[in-house]
Amino acid sequence: MKRLRTALVVTTCAVGLVVPMTGTATAGPGPATLPTVSEQASTKAEQAEVAGFWTPERMRSAVPIDRLLTPKQRVAGPVAPAGKPATVAPTAFPNGGSQWTGGGKIVSTEGRVFFTYQGRTASCSGTAVTSTNESTVITAGHCVKLDGAFHTNWVFVPAYDNGSTPYGTWTAKKTYATPQWVASEDINYDVGAAAVNPLNGQNLTDVVGGQGIAFNQARGQNMYAFGYPAAAPYDGSKLIYCSGRTFNALISNGIGMTCNMTGGSSGGGWFLQFSESTGAGIVNSVNSYKINFIPTWMFGPYFGTDAQNVYTTAQAG
Repeated sequence: MKRLRTALVVTTCAVGLVVPMTGTATAGPGPATLPTVSEQASTKAEQAEVAGFWTPERMRSAVPIDRLLTPKQRVAGPVAPAGKPATVAPTAFPNGGSQWTGGGKIVSTEGRVFFTYQGRTASCSGTAVTSTNESTVITAGHCVKLDGAFHTNWVFVPAYDNGSTPYGTWTAKKTYATPQWVASEDINYDVGAAAVNPLNGQNLTDVVGGQGIAFNQARGQNMYAFGYPAAAPYDGSKLIYCSGRTFNALISNGIGMTCNMTGGSSGGGWFLQFSESTGAGIVNSVNSYKINFIPTWMFGPYFGTDAQNVYTTAQAG
């Protein structure tokens, strides 16, 4: 992730509320504007081509996007913590980074994102959320567009497991990012989304479920973050989580959390009101970037009106 890039050499990994139906930083956010849209695989032939491109071998070999950046681009690239990731009971709160073993809705709604970036296969993470089109995935802006161009061959693989795709490979019909991200890769607006095509005649959230999503919420709350980090000590094969109380971010208007997830986790959801027993919560940010001299902190964008506009546009796509 340019942004679960870890300045300093930074890395890139009215209240609106939707609940389940049951890198360059500027001084701060400006006026809300409409998101930018990129057409992806719309025809059946295009969908088949993209889905066929992502073989299990290509998925396993996809590189976290931050690993593909040049040293100049890594205003702050991720620094991998030493040692192997722990596997502990999900009831541990706070938690700085462990494999999720608790089951529940999060397992099917969180997934890996794969795409082609400058001719190379790369990966991020994303979350299926409740939406009008039942086909919306929320992720980071740099997971849909980076260095002047939107990514291609974009797919979402919920519940990815070391090359296994238990819920299928969902191709993007359209991808979206905030206009501030598209124009200048402003880290304050590192928010993206995709509207994915139906698969086997079914819409995404009909198959995997959808998490809630909220905007303009209070800061400093307890949150859980999820993703598929693929840079050491992780390998992208398992769902990892962090949990803790958030704080105001450094070098951006976003929020931070103690979390050792690495490249590949970019775009994974941050959840308010997350239930460990059901695996359900309300998405209120995404993994965005790290700072190299504080590798145990992760930062995400504040979900304000611009993030809400991305979601609103995507769910109509």
